[in-house]
Amino acid sequence: MRIVRKREIDFLRMIAGSGIMAAAVVWFYEPQGLVTGGMTGLAIIVKHITEPLIPGGVPLGVSTFAMNIPIFLWAYRQRGGTFLLRTLFSTICLSLWLQILPAYWQPRQDYLLSALMGGLLTGIGVGLVLQAKSTTGGADLLAVLIQRHLAGRTVVEILLVLDAAVVFLGFGVFGSKAALYALIAAYVTSKVSDRLTEGIKFAKAAFVITERENQVAKALMEQLKRGVTAIEARGMYSNSARGMLYCVVSRREVVRLKEIVYGEDPRAFISVTDVREVLGEGFDVYEKRVSGKKSGDSI
Repeated sequence: MRIVRKREIDFLRMIAGSGIMAAAVVWFYEPQGLVTGGMTGLAIIVKHITEPLIPGGVPLGVSTFAMNIPIFLWAYRQRGGTFLLRTLFSTICLSLWLQILPAYWQPRQDYLLSALMGGLLTGIGVGLVLQAKSTTGGADLLAVLIQRHLAGRTVVEILLVLDAAVVFLGFGVFGSKAALYALIAAYVTSKVSDRLTEGIKFAKAAFVITERENQVAKALMEQLKRGVTAIEARGMYSNSARGMLYCVVSRREVVRLKEIVYGEDPRAFISVTDVREVLGEGFDVYEKRVSGKKSGDSI
């Protein structure tokens, strides 16, 4: 059986992710006038404004792709074609999905449900596209290009201004109620996409300060089967050297870790913090990409 390569999985992620994003726009954002920013937000505004002139207004997919054309031409002049391949593919997929989906289903829901479901779907879609080292172009790509000409400004700052401008236009077209619910949708999107791109398999990191570091470390490694790292530390109040151990465990192992540590040293000090994602032996393994291209080759 042929092994599916990482690049092929990435393209499947781009297709699926752009489709899920389009579903959020067509099924939840556009019917309620929720403009969360970006080119799809502008497309919703254009569709609404042109409805008196064109039956049904300018299709979302057409306007989204058309508005991306000058951005891609600018990017091609600045960064070259290789830089744009994945982003161009994702943008084409998004535009096609925006054209296909309206023919199947276009329900009308209340504002809150539309904001929550739209934000959830957009977050999942964005997360899948980002996992494939791509974006859907639009405001993201435009922010990267503008940043090259604005020294001292970050891409995030520029993107915030661009999205805020689109949301403000949406406020003028659809009113304050739609704008407020659009902010809820944007918040949900950011949280969901962060979970997908930064990892959802949470773990716990334990810092153990003890005078019996050797005994504690040995007990943790033997009983929990987890790696332990010793770090040199000094207690500033007593100005004396202390042993500090660092150990990452699953959430279910935290109680057992405390029992082991205090079984060896009742006077130990333990600090436990959340870890968003862990890669390495005993946890997830990072999969290298087969394509051989550098990470900066494409957006």
